[in-house]
Amino acid sequence: MARVLLTGMSGAGKTTVLDELRRRGHLTVDTDYDGWTLPKGTWDERRMDQFLARHLDVIVSGTVENQGRFYDRFDHVVLLSAPLHVLIDRVSRRTNNPYGKTPEQQAEMAHYIQTVEPLLRRGATLELDGQQSVSELADAIESLGTRTP
Repeated sequence: MARVLLTGMSGAGKTTVLDELRRRGHLTVDTDYDGWTLPKGTWDERRMDQFLARHLDVIVSGTVENQGRFYDRFDHVVLLSAPLHVLIDRVSRRTNNPYGKTPEQQAEMAHYIQTVEPLLRRGATLELDGQQSVSELADAIESLGTRTP
């Protein structure tokens, strides 16, 4: 496996795909948990830098303002995307994260689709349709293969 960053809007399926890749035996990090993201909504750059220096084969998931500073450290930046109605449906039903349940948060999600997702798309090396099955998405990420020279 290569070093991969899986990014996308809330509800795109990042955590679900990461869980499947972890189940398949891959080293994964979901930066939404365990202190990877600081209160201001950015990665702990020192911690991420140290982690990436130690791990060549890892799948990291997250969407934060400063992730672009690390793009050159990943072999692939994969954008997982889905239409707004799909994102809202998913976040309203999930139990592992409270974000996206209120009308205000859903309006914020719509705004982010217009303003943040295009930036993520520009930095991505691959975009996957988050409406595919979890198995298909995990297969696609695994197919990225070994590290690029």
